[in-house]
Amino acid sequence: MKIKLAAFLLGAMFAVTAVAADKQLRIGTLAPKNSLYHRQLMDLGEAWRTAQGGSAKYLVYPDGSQGGETDMVRRMRIGQLQGGLLSVVGLREIEPSIAALQNMPMMFRSWEEVDYVREKMRPAMEKRFLDKGFIVLAWGDAGWVRFFSKEAAFAPNDFKKMKFFAWGAEADQQEIMKSLGYTPVPLETADILPAIQTGMINAVPSTPYFALATQVYTTAGNMLDLNWAPVVGALIITKKAWDELTPEGQASVREAGSKAGVQLRAKARQEVDEAVEAMKKRGLTVNRPNPEQMKEWSALADGLYPRIRGKLVPAEQFDEVVGHLKTFRATRK
Repeated sequence: MKIKLAAFLLGAMFAVTAVAADKQLRIGTLAPKNSLYHRQLMDLGEAWRTAQGGSAKYLVYPDGSQGGETDMVRRMRIGQLQGGLLSVVGLREIEPSIAALQNMPMMFRSWEEVDYVREKMRPAMEKRFLDKGFIVLAWGDAGWVRFFSKEAAFAPNDFKKMKFFAWGAEADQQEIMKSLGYTPVPLETADILPAIQTGMINAVPSTPYFALATQVYTTAGNMLDLNWAPVVGALIITKKAWDELTPEGQASVREAGSKAGVQLRAKARQEVDEAVEAMKKRGLTVNRPNPEQMKEWSALADGLYPRIRGKLVPAEQFDEVVGHLKTFRATRK
């Protein structure tokens, strides 16, 4: 139950313009055209290309024009794309262990916890991607998943009468939802707005920024004020494209990506808060669960973990996240 906008701008401009003049790097993304992420990606990419002084070309395909994230991974494998700005939904098609950063609802309580766990797990994660032919250039996130719905809803049972958007490729997740009494409707991102307008669905798990950028909130005008799960993402390119860079170009990409990651994660989180305020001014209703309802949500999450461990998230990485969070919280007491 998640939507996958990740930190789309985190470094594509660096990889794109470091290729030789006769090369192109084609990047796929679900980021809406002219959204904050797309505009910054294009602006920063052009600035970097100019600084390089060459004629290297880059192409960014926004709006999911190259298909869903599963499609983009397939295109990278056959050489139609060289890179992708993906959420965990796409990244797990390459390396399943990445799901530990996103597919554990209500496991993370703050961005500090997300950052801590990601940094602890990052070296091993990046090595696994490398072994499968992909280079992780930068990590990012795009906000917390909230539930947007046509009708007001506060407790888990309130959503059982609704039809949920679900990623078409997430069969295991749909199976879990059905077993709990929920109704998933498998779709792709481009189908969300028309589907909710026509009544095919009436609930969308989404980050606030995505709901604002795509105007989903104008039809689904209720948002549950509950941080269900973080949307975590990364910019990746194929090892083949990486190997075509000069050693100097690779060094520049690594350094620029490291610096950009910190700055752009902060910007993305700021934009999420601003998106909620902007939607509230335009009529969004924010519904806050009371303490009893929060207990129900916590109980739902606790009941999900045994179903998720070993299925949506490999058992080893599930346990690793739990261990890191235990350490983090012990040191913060």
